[in-house]
Amino acid sequence: MGNPVIIEAVPGTNYADLTREFDAPVEALFRAHADAGLYATWIGPRALETEITRWDFRSGGGYGFEQRDTAGQSFGFRGVFHTIVDNELIIQTFEYLGALNEVSLDRMRFEALPGGRSRLAGRSVFTSAEALEAMIASGMEYGVREGYEKLDELLAR
Repeated sequence: MGNPVIIEAVPGTNYADLTREFDAPVEALFRAHADAGLYATWIGPRALETEITRWDFRSGGGYGFEQRDTAGQSFGFRGVFHTIVDNELIIQTFEYLGALNEVSLDRMRFEALPGGRSRLAGRSVFTSAEALEAMIASGMEYGVREGYEKLDELLAR
């Protein structure tokens, strides 16, 4: 379903690049990242429900959210929004609270494409190659893919 997500991580490096195109204007794609209520509907795999615990979407702001599975197991995340440029750029940290003392720095560029389409181009830089490998092993690709499929559904509405 939808457009494929491309995640490229060169073995031995500490960063991964992500590219995904969307059949929606860049403004709608950016808003789905900026609005807490919208973000909660699409972030992560389908099997998890998301609750936003903190949302201050501005340069210097921050966020937190918790995801729960049907058995009640909980996964917490938080970060800082370092730079926000409307409809163009988000630079933020990302921290999974289950991996203490590990954080990534994420850059997401929002690009308008012809025909009312858009592209998200991102880079996540981890503290080490091992930290990146652990994130990939934890199911990062699966969660990103399913989340973006849910985002496609949201953008189509």
